Amino acid sequence: MVVKVSKIYGMDIYTDGGKFLGRVQEILLDLEKGEVLRLTMEPLNSVSKDEAKRILRDRSVLYKSVKSIEDVVVVSKGAASAGLES
Repeated sequence: MVVKVSKIYGMDIYTDGGKFLGRVQEILLDLEKGEVLRLTMEPLNSVSKDEAKRILRDRSVLYKSVKSIEDVVVVSKGAASAGLES
């Protein structure tokens, strides 16, 4: 799936079961691999380290959970509780 990163900002995120999770606020990239890692539903700028961890744990989805990006982002049903990657 090839999509411009700029297109994803502000898109609604839904599970494949139709549950609304939030809107894309931040997109985390691995610049060494050239891959998108995670989509957050809260901004990460100007937050404490603990708050950033909470956002990554509770208010983000792993990009590998994304099933489709058209008018909305569709993710696997369990994606919202995927937790942090090491």
